[in-house]
Amino acid sequence: MVTALRTQGLKSALAGPFDVSVEHGCCIGITGPSGAGKSLFLRMIADLDPNEGEVWLDGKPRSGFAAPAWRRQVVYVPAESGWWADAIAAHFRKDQLGQAQALAERLGLPAGILGEQVSRLSTGERQRLSLIRALTAASPVLLLDEPTSALDQAGVERIEAILRERMAAGVAVVLVTHDPVQAMRLADQRFTMAAGRLEAAA
Repeated sequence: MVTALRTQGLKSALAGPFDVSVEHGCCIGITGPSGAGKSLFLRMIADLDPNEGEVWLDGKPRSGFAAPAWRRQVVYVPAESGWWADAIAAHFRKDQLGQAQALAERLGLPAGILGEQVSRLSTGERQRLSLIRALTAASPVLLLDEPTSALDQAGVERIEAILRERMAAGVAVVLVTHDPVQAMRLADQRFTMAAGRLEAAA
């Protein structure tokens, strides 16, 4: 079986090199202190920050993709996502709205939230909606940077349940979390980031 995502010699002036692989339906979890390079690693995979080395998606090199096409397949969800319009619904295609609303309800968001304004959302609501944006794209790889940091335990459990469903359907996940217990719950492989280097977690 072809590996879903693989990096080789991925590095920048600040971190790396990184050589990791994640299979379809699997998750790698990365923990470590703030400033260690966890978010930078995800951003390098997504080709959002300067980097060297190569990344493969299903055996196809990133260098063979136009940048927008790559980022539609390998979706990066930052801890605080950007919003280009105040209307929440403007961030979804019309054919995605039904799925987005169903996901919103599963994640404990109010009915009709897609008709609201971004400026009226709480931090936790924005966090869940940014994940919903990624999930409705049906991408084979998700790069998740602290996806539950602003949520209570019930919200964490809802998101983890959906992520397990997506992994069961073959989605590969690279998860950055400050919570090592969450990494243990979700990840097939666990790493610790320190000073821009990855080490296998004990």
